[in-house]
Amino acid sequence: MKRIFALLILVIPGILSGYGIKLMRDMTFGILQSPIPFLWLQFLIGLVLFIGGLGFVAGFIFHRDRKRNKVQTRFTKK
Repeated sequence: MKRIFALLILVIPGILSGYGIKLMRDMTFGILQSPIPFLWLQFLIGLVLFIGGLGFVAGFIFHRDRKRNKVQTRFTKK
């Protein structure tokens, strides 16, 4: 049950990050999504979603590796 919960914790930010990439790609091709009024705003929302999702997944993996002592010595807790 813990593994399913951990998988869900990682999948949701991954989906948000993928949607952020889609918004940035659509801005590049000039496709405006309906609730967003400006292309530059669409790009910023996509960038925030992408960086937020990627940062959450990276932080989750880093926390797990730190807990299992699989990181370099400079990243271990003192």
